[in-house]
Amino acid sequence: MLKFHLRAWVSVVFFAVLAAPQTKPRARDLEVPFDGTPGAVNAITDVKGVEVGHTTLISGDGILKVGEGPIRTGVTAVLPRGKESKDAVFAAWFTENGNGEMTGTTWVEDSGFLDGPVMITNTHSVGVVRDAVIAWKVKHGHPDMEGYWWSLPVVAETWDGWLNDINGFHVKPEHVFHALDSAHGGPVEEGSAGGGTGMVCNEFKGGIGTASRVLSAKNGGYTVGVLVQCNYGDREQLRVAGVPVGKEIPENPAYGRDQGSIIVVVATDAPLIPTQLKRVARRVTLGLGRDGSYSGDGSGDIFIAFSTANERAIGSKEKHQITMLPNEQLDPIFLATVQATEEAVINAMVAAETMTGINNHKVIGLPHERLREVLRKYNRLEK
Repeated sequence: MLKFHLRAWVSVVFFAVLAAPQTKPRARDLEVPFDGTPGAVNAITDVKGVEVGHTTLISGDGILKVGEGPIRTGVTAVLPRGKESKDAVFAAWFTENGNGEMTGTTWVEDSGFLDGPVMITNTHSVGVVRDAVIAWKVKHGHPDMEGYWWSLPVVAETWDGWLNDINGFHVKPEHVFHALDSAHGGPVEEGSAGGGTGMVCNEFKGGIGTASRVLSAKNGGYTVGVLVQCNYGDREQLRVAGVPVGKEIPENPAYGRDQGSIIVVVATDAPLIPTQLKRVARRVTLGLGRDGSYSGDGSGDIFIAFSTANERAIGSKEKHQITMLPNEQLDPIFLATVQATEEAVINAMVAAETMTGINNHKVIGLPHERLREVLRKYNRLEK
């Protein structure tokens, strides 16, 4: 009965995926000021070819019964070149604090390539998601670009055990397949969606957020997009557009300390090689710092960056040429990464609504009008 209910709920949630991005307010809709120029949909999907898909699982209320719920979890897929491509991308990863997991990164580090999607889920579902990605790739019937039938999927996690029956193992292979198969470009559902369903950020409801920046023509006109699954931070440290919003809205904290993690995916169409992408991934920390993060001891702050330039850079048996920007031209990309990361986190909190989970734990959504009042008080409301 439970399995049937979950499948029914998933179909309803996915019907909402197409409509939600157009109807939910985002941080800029509330006149939060941010620097930089966003892309067309202000999302990681502004980088041509990138697709994002979610499976969102919400079921049950009340006291926790392990294996039965309440369920507040899911899985998110980011596909660098879309689900129809088997072409790898140059990539690199970086960890600011290691109390977390991102599988497959040792080979990303050594090879410089990301072959396949980046998946994000809850801490105890990493294994099933990893195995399901392999099964999905086999089902699609092709080896990797070098002709081998093997895979080391990149799967990352944050902990949703404050709201979700995390030890009930509710994420199943079919949910992973759905996230991959339903991935699309354009607007991305934010807040309590996919892997971000049960997440908490600065003791407000957190989850999935995204943003992008387009560089000026003189800087190449490249696009940088960021997607976050934010589940970190304590209330007092939260800053929005430089304003100490957490101190101004102290009521109804979730658990009174810094707890949880954040996963960040950075995409760009700029021609960057892995050593340069490692430098980009490091800049994520500066964007999080603008929002008040200090990367607490219990936090897994893990980031991966990839470039969609240099198609077919892997798999050729012959010598081939690649393009790359000179290092001295990276500053605008660094800045765009910082700006988009800062905004993506706030977008996640603005989109996420109040949620009650296991044992009636309640996490409030960031109150929009209170946020505007605080920004107005500090003269930081966009005119």
